[in-house]
Amino acid sequence: MNDSNGNLESFSYDDKIVRFFTYATLLWGAVAMLLGVTIAFQLAYWKLNLGGEWLTFGRLRPLHTNAAIFAFVGNGMFAGIYYSLQRLCKARLFSDALSKIHFWGWQLIIVAAAITLPLGMTQGKEYAELEWPIDIAITLIWVVFAVNFFGTLVRRRERHIYVAIWFYIATIITVAVLHIVNSISIPVDWMKSYSVYAGAQDALIQWWYGHNAVGFFLTTPILGLMYYFVPKAANRPVYSYRLSIIHFWSLVFIYIWAGPHHLLYTALPEWLQTLGMVFSIALWAPSWGGMINGLLTLRGKWNEVRTNPTLKFLATAVTFYGMSTFEGPLLSIKSINSVAHFTDWIVGHVHAGTIGWNYMLTAGMLYYLVPKLWKTKIYSITLANFQFWTATIGLVFYIISMWIAGVTQGMMWRAIDPETGTLVYPNFVETVTQIVPMYWVRAIGGTLVLLSFVVMIYNFYKSIKAAKKEDLKEAVYQAAPLTKNTATGHRKLEGLPMIFTVLVLVSVLVGTATEIAPTFLAKNFIPKTGDITPYTPLELLGRDIYIKEGCYTCHSQMIRPMVSEKLRYGKPSHIGESVFDHPFQWGSRRIGPDLARVGGKYPHMWHYRHMINPRHMTHDSIMPNYPWMTRNKIKYEVLQKKMKVMQALGVPYTDNEVENAVDEAQGQAEEIADVLGESGVDEKIVNKEIVALIAYLQRLGAEEIEIEEPEEVE
Repeated sequence: MNDSNGNLESFSYDDKIVRFFTYATLLWGAVAMLLGVTIAFQLAYWKLNLGGEWLTFGRLRPLHTNAAIFAFVGNGMFAGIYYSLQRLCKARLFSDALSKIHFWGWQLIIVAAAITLPLGMTQGKEYAELEWPIDIAITLIWVVFAVNFFGTLVRRRERHIYVAIWFYIATIITVAVLHIVNSISIPVDWMKSYSVYAGAQDALIQWWYGHNAVGFFLTTPILGLMYYFVPKAANRPVYSYRLSIIHFWSLVFIYIWAGPHHLLYTALPEWLQTLGMVFSIALWAPSWGGMINGLLTLRGKWNEVRTNPTLKFLATAVTFYGMSTFEGPLLSIKSINSVAHFTDWIVGHVHAGTIGWNYMLTAGMLYYLVPKLWKTKIYSITLANFQFWTATIGLVFYIISMWIAGVTQGMMWRAIDPETGTLVYPNFVETVTQIVPMYWVRAIGGTLVLLSFVVMIYNFYKSIKAAKKEDLKEAVYQAAPLTKNTATGHRKLEGLPMIFTVLVLVSVLVGTATEIAPTFLAKNFIPKTGDITPYTPLELLGRDIYIKEGCYTCHSQMIRPMVSEKLRYGKPSHIGESVFDHPFQWGSRRIGPDLARVGGKYPHMWHYRHMINPRHMTHDSIMPNYPWMTRNKIKYEVLQKKMKVMQALGVPYTDNEVENAVDEAQGQAEEIADVLGESGVDEKIVNKEIVALIAYLQRLGAEEIEIEEPEEVE
């Protein structure tokens, strides 16, 4: 390719960094899936929690989600972006040094997560559990990635940026906004902080982040990879350029609005819930536009799809993308959400995306990349086919079992006897025992998926082992520098990547500002209702223990305005009740019952025995034992620091309360220990974690407040 003067520039691609990210993808993918299988079996058979403080479901579940999203998909995303970006720009990555910093920095972040989360060092916010020093590290490494990416765009030799790059730009910009806004917190010490947001405001911002972390970390970059690797593997252009334009801009604009659909029938203001539902349903169109564009790119290639593992995985991934993006808006419809929310149906939906969409597309991408990166052939097509069918069958087991479990839960929770007006299944554990068989099916399905991944690793190991080192030398290419941008319309915009980036940012900020700004501007958005008082010092310590143990992964604290929920739990939750919760604890799943009004429902001794062995109080409980709570000491030494941070966040603790916090906490602990002692518990329990946790649990919903109850829903 010559410019107007016939000049050519020589360059080479940095494929070494792509190989590094490929290795990391395989390593962390196996770890993430092993953790997933582990916690799946822990739900099916509670004894597999193994009695270890660092190996319970509540500690490992956040590690699994972070490993799957940021370690597995993250490294795969970086591998695909760095490979395709260089070829689409006909330019080497901006900086080899930045590439290395990016790679090793990201791996260190993953290792830090693997150490801190099992130790209970968590912010207690789903998909954003990592504490503030790691959050800062994520921000810095993301900036390194962004500089490397945009620097490469600046030095490109192709005038127009291809559709895949559009999605990469949206990912970089939006993930930065999401992460920074949601992660703002005030540190207590090196591994403890409190979110600056509280209650309903924190819930809104968390699920604005949580939904769009899925959207802009697990969807948009993977769509970019789809737009590059599907046409490459099929050896034909993408089906429709116009459809790709519609797909991109409508997705980027609409997606950011949909977060509140995670909070339907909660204490969030009704207008926000409705807004989230409307935009979630609107997502059907652009999402399916992308699916159609991907599948029709493969038209006429279906015989090849049957024999080519790359195309087989890619075609399946795009199909599951379509299924997931149909189910997501479906679950956002209020009437359906009233049944599905808090149930395992949501878990099945999430894994249809992460396994069916992310894993399958990553596998297809790697089957395309490995032969090219190592100048070799795939060791065994038979093993690739075995992997495909094992993963597909395992995923089907997983999804169907969770659909059945979820619908069963939702219907049993809301079943009311029409003659007596009472709950048909008043004991929550009845719904648990009914779905345990589905937990076994899910665990078996997950095991098949893990097996398929191990087979892929072996297949690539043998393929790479057969490669010759001398073939890995960097090839030198030649291309002409940029020519003048003479295009018009959207094509002209594709030649102006910085302006394109600004427009993406504006599209994202419009929805963000519309939904979140009122929570900062309206003084009465979160009214302080009745006589709600801040947590006592001991209750605050107990709440931190609750978060450390990951109790929020199994229990909600949000009673919805359904008749069945009022009968089961009490008054529906009010927006003002969580005004001092940094972070909020409304939850997203009910493996155990809601705890919003558990305070005062049971005596101290009940909670004590329940934590030592839940089966002492509820025979069929699948909750693990927590015996270490009777051994671990309460950390009174950090109490004043915690309360000072809470003061800074607006919690109305007086200076006198902060100064006397330790004495007050120890006094309340002695009162609880005395009551337990009267029931036969060793009095040495007074300074142990279980006492603080009991104080917190007994506080939940125990205050008598005057609230206007929301209209009940049948």
